[in-house]
Amino acid sequence: MHMKKRYVLVCINERAEDDPKGSCARCGAVEVHERLKGLVADKGLKEKARVLESSCLDICADGPIVCVMPDNVWYQGVRVEDTEEIVDSHLGRGEPVERLLVPEEPAGLSLP
Repeated sequence: MHMKKRYVLVCINERAEDDPKGSCARCGAVEVHERLKGLVADKGLKEKARVLESSCLDICADGPIVCVMPDNVWYQGVRVEDTEEIVDSHLGRGEPVERLLVPEEPAGLSLP
């Protein structure tokens, strides 16, 4: 079985406009997903990384949320204009984009 080095999960979950949790899809996540996919292809990284749609990743208020596995790196508030930096830095060189990282204890995630 052929495994990619990294899997990029982009939450595209859509909730009602008045849902207090928020909605990644309503924050531009669909466009972020499409741009990430296009950049991975354009930069010849398809053998190393796969960009996938995801449902809720549980940090809704800070979306769009992008998670890179198996690195366990979580990005918040990702915009289309951030995607090239994520692809070049993280997927290309293995260096996470610090300014987009989810804090260790994000507002919407409560782990014991």
